[in-house]
Formats: sequence, structure tokens, C-alpha cells
Amino acid sequence: MLKVSSLFKSIKTNKLRSSYYAVIFSSLQTTDTEGYSEMAEQMELLARTQPGFLEFEHAREGIAISISYWESMEAISQWKANLDHLEAQRLGRDKWYAWYKIRICKVEREYEFNRE
Repeated sequence: MLKVSSLFKSIKTNKLRSSYYAVIFSSLQTTDTEGYSEMAEQMELLARTQPGFLEFEHAREGIAISISYWESMEAISQWKANLDHLEAQRLGRDKWYAWYKIRICKVEREYEFNRE
């Protein structure tokens, strides 16, 4: 299920820039998921402390899609090289993922509808 309530809250408080970057991580898990949930939670918490991090969204229905938003390509590169994140990447390739794909996009514009 997509976590949007925290996203709405942070958009209102952080006022996302008109131009920023999205890292879209699509994945399919193996049957060996031992330790995965804990690591995923740790990585989300760690990402939120990184310079240039803006927000995170996640949805899973068969194929999981996680999107993290960043101020710059430099911030994305620093996150990719984070030692704890490198270990999570290694475990993902060795154990948790049957397949994954990463896309990095520049967001030129955003708008939303919110009935709340």
C-alpha cells in the first residue's frame, strides 16, 4: 500500500523544490526474505538523515516500487556510496531480490490534488 499521508505532510512543511530528482527502485523479491523488513526499515530511516533527502514513497503488490526524492544528483551519489547502504545492496543482490531495476529521473514539475 502506498504511504501518502506522511508525503502530504512533508510536502506542506518542506515545500519541495520545483526541480529535484527521483530514484525509482522496482524489485521482485525471492522467497528468502529473512531480515529484509528490518533492513528496509533501517535504510529508510538512514536515508531520511542524509543531506539532500526529500521524501520516500513505497508500494508493493507483487513488484515493489520504492521512490526516494533528492535535491541533487550529488546527494543521490552520496547515498549510493553510504557504507550501510552498500551492505544492504550486497544483501539484496545475494539474498533478497530475484530482480530489480533503478531509474533516476529529474522532476521538472509537480502538482497534486488532495481532497482533505
